[in-house]
Amino acid sequence: MTFTAEEAKAAFPDEVVTTAVTNLVKVPGLAKPVALITLDNGHDHTRPSTFGPQGLVSLNAALDQAFEAEPAAIAVTGKPFIFAVGADLSGVEAVADPKLAREIAQTGHDVFRRLTESEIPTFGFVNGAVMGGGLELALSCHYRTLSENTAAIAFPEVFLGLFPGWGGTQLLPNLIGPDAAVTVIIENALAQNKMLNVRKAAELGIADAVFGSADYLEQSLLWLAKVVNGEVTPTRREIDRGAEWDNAIARAKSIVDGRTHGASPGATKAVELLELARANDLDRGYAAETDGLAELLMSDELRAGLYSFNLVNKRAKRPAGAPDKSLARKVNKVGIVGAGLMASQLALLFVRRLKVPVVLTDVDQARVDKGVGYVHEEIDKLLARKRLSPDGANRLKALVSGSLDKAAFADADFVIEAVFEELGVKQQVFAELEQHVSPEAILATNTSSLSISAMASKLQHPERVVGFHFFNPVAVLPLLEIVRGEKTDDAALATAFSVGKQLKKSSVLVKDATAFVVNRLLLRFLGEVLVAVDEGTPFEVADSALEPLGLPMTPLTLMQLVGPAIALHVGETLHGSFPDRFTVSENLAKFVQAGKKGVWTWDSAGNQSIDTDVAQLWTRGDSPSTAEQVRERALAAIAEEIRIMLDEGVVAEAQDIDLCLILGAGWPFWNGGITPYLDRSGISERVNGKPFLAPGVASVPTA
Repeated sequence: MTFTAEEAKAAFPDEVVTTAVTNLVKVPGLAKPVALITLDNGHDHTRPSTFGPQGLVSLNAALDQAFEAEPAAIAVTGKPFIFAVGADLSGVEAVADPKLAREIAQTGHDVFRRLTESEIPTFGFVNGAVMGGGLELALSCHYRTLSENTAAIAFPEVFLGLFPGWGGTQLLPNLIGPDAAVTVIIENALAQNKMLNVRKAAELGIADAVFGSADYLEQSLLWLAKVVNGEVTPTRREIDRGAEWDNAIARAKSIVDGRTHGASPGATKAVELLELARANDLDRGYAAETDGLAELLMSDELRAGLYSFNLVNKRAKRPAGAPDKSLARKVNKVGIVGAGLMASQLALLFVRRLKVPVVLTDVDQARVDKGVGYVHEEIDKLLARKRLSPDGANRLKALVSGSLDKAAFADADFVIEAVFEELGVKQQVFAELEQHVSPEAILATNTSSLSISAMASKLQHPERVVGFHFFNPVAVLPLLEIVRGEKTDDAALATAFSVGKQLKKSSVLVKDATAFVVNRLLLRFLGEVLVAVDEGTPFEVADSALEPLGLPMTPLTLMQLVGPAIALHVGETLHGSFPDRFTVSENLAKFVQAGKKGVWTWDSAGNQSIDTDVAQLWTRGDSPSTAEQVRERALAAIAEEIRIMLDEGVVAEAQDIDLCLILGAGWPFWNGGITPYLDRSGISERVNGKPFLAPGVASVPTA
């Protein structure tokens, strides 16, 4: 093994060490005991066990003890609710020496491989959350059992800009097949780190047996004895190393190209390693993983990915500027003004998370019935997928009702409007609400761009009005922009943050400025793309200009998804506030007036082309730009806008800008959102004269 105990401590002195302890356990039916190794970092389940150099040294020592005992079998398990969730990422951030990066990569292989090559049967008893290196440890064992209450099963590395580097790319495809491995390692990771559930993990063959949580360890040991005695022989699928592998790699390349456009070296390397796994040569495969991991541990993209990880897992849980949570009022009933699609989605979210009465209102009974019906239908879908019990579904449906009379909100503690995006309409809604609700009830708005202060300006109690801006689809995107108006008080704001947390959203405090954060930045770069098209740049060139960033979708595809009319409306609002920076394309206005929904059309084979009506409708200039010129222009505009927003105090720090784009617009982890990308590409310095982040943040530290 590469590290000694002293070297490991010197490398990561602040590591929260996961200690491995070996105990010999007598199991009925076995003449020899089982060496049971338990992983535990000394914290409760809120801090999962991870592996740094010291943890790997401890596991290696525990394996020494296990092998010396010559047991019937060796099994590895974790502390309650946690098996292990991978490498200690906090330590990885501090790695500044390429030699150290290689030693970390090699040590993981050296220790885990002892389980794979053992002549004594080895078992992974996955009793709880298992991700990344923890899953690689389990895969390194000959057999695996899984607890039925395991909450998280995944390889998140590609999501972070890395790849499974301690055996995952070699072991998984040779266990469950290449196509399933592509799904777990690449497709799920690039789908916002989608997790496997226990049923799916068992179906794929990752787990050989699943046992109930109450007596999981006992059942696993009894099953182990049957395997050792030959009474049970876990099945293994036959691996096709020909056409099936070819097709899987082609699919992997397609996913990576489509979702990263070459911007994530971790994703690209994962495809290469999955192809290498076809030979099932662990010496060669592990050497390639070590080489790739040593390189990526020093990369900008990984540093940006870890920066993003810390934003989502730390900063998002402690929102900057949020008032003391003790000021929050309890919410026992929710009112929603509107019963359209957005309002109905909000109703479903509120009733599922808060489990309190939710009442919708609208201008006629048909709309109210449609909104309530939507919520009931979605609850029935959850029941059909066994996400809810019959009793639970009935309880939730009973909590949702509709009314034409806003007097139904008289006892509501939190009322949110989701009506037409027009200031006068929203002011009227709030004025009507104030006649019915108590003075302490929170009045929230889901506006995407309008002034909270202006909405509240004519009310008797403007202090209880707060912006509560969700992103579509509501159930998927985790960001919640909470907007403080000029007179919003701490109690209203604290209640908004409390409700956001109960809804399981990540909240960011935003100043009352037009379009807040996400929409302001998206409209700024979309505006530059549309100007380039107006000037004569081909649609295809302008739309593909930002591909090197690996964004989830192109600007014109995003406009099509959001809706051109909405994009135009928000753009006009921004133009009204910042006419020197936000232009309104006359072509876009004609486009919306003509009722067009998007620039692109697709044929039956999925090939994309320009809508011929749009091409004729759009008046073009004779000054086209190259893709590089459009990209530079758009990024310079974003850099300028972010600096202005920070100077205006729209958010507390640049980190909040990145958090908003990651959680509200799905911008890649491996870019760190946007500011690390702008810093390392030199655009921040060129446009604003200084970087957004302090030296070393989201970048490779100098040795």
